[in-house]
Amino acid sequence: MLAGVVGLGAGVMNMIPWGGPTARAAAALKIDTSDIIMPLLPALAAGIAWVLLAAYLIGRRERRRLGALEPAPRAEVAVGDGPGTPRVAARAGLALTVFNLLLTVALLVCLVLEAMPLPVLFVLAFVLALLVNHPRWEDQQELLEKHGKSVVLVITMIFAAGVFTGILGGTGMIGKMAEALVDIIPAGLGGHLPVLVAVTSMPLSLVLTPDAYYFGVLPVLAGTADAFGTGHAEIARAAVLGQMTTGFPLSPLTAATFILLSMSGVQLGEHQRFLFRWAFGTTFVMTAAALATGALPL
Repeated sequence: MLAGVVGLGAGVMNMIPWGGPTARAAAALKIDTSDIIMPLLPALAAGIAWVLLAAYLIGRRERRRLGALEPAPRAEVAVGDGPGTPRVAARAGLALTVFNLLLTVALLVCLVLEAMPLPVLFVLAFVLALLVNHPRWEDQQELLEKHGKSVVLVITMIFAAGVFTGILGGTGMIGKMAEALVDIIPAGLGGHLPVLVAVTSMPLSLVLTPDAYYFGVLPVLAGTADAFGTGHAEIARAAVLGQMTTGFPLSPLTAATFILLSMSGVQLGEHQRFLFRWAFGTTFVMTAAALATGALPL
């Protein structure tokens, strides 16, 4: 349940302009990210509200299963002002919390303003956070060793995805898969292509990598939509409502899924069975909000 709630929140917030899906959609269709994300802001808000509601329902169901638990009695602790006392430790913890909050806000502002390339901003923020929160080299080394396995896993997955995408693109398999996908759409539903793309985008996260979908499938869908008078921006908005946004936390084609599962100790199949219906519901809610606000044509 913890992995599921984290995945729901991470999926919705992966729609942000500097997230991978939005950036890929903009690059593939040669449009600005603002043309994609700005009209979807009400849908994004609806998705966040749905995630909060889902977390409440999941938590309430789990509380009923476990039964009401009485909080443990709090032990009385003597508080002083000397070094190493709880009051001094609390002040130090508060200072670190304030610093981390300000650093996070500054990073977000720089990301929005595109002050530097995204990797440079994240590296700088990481170095500052590491030096301030763990000033001793021994603590830094322990932290890096603790998470080193996850980093190696991510790098391996990225290389593997690159090889897989290169084979599919170089052999023309992506184009054939995209054409086959378009061929199964009835001609009478062509005018509703954005809705179809939005509804199918989340399940396709389970079988297509983000590069394969956005650089292989999406251009073909956009070309098909041209014949029905639908713009590229509408197709891009429909795609990011599910493909590697709400779908990426349970996709076996993303390293983030395995990092989440390894840190929570949950099996992939169990995680997918639990999260799929909630994540699919997020896509439906955001699609309905996008239709209601005009971000997607009816």
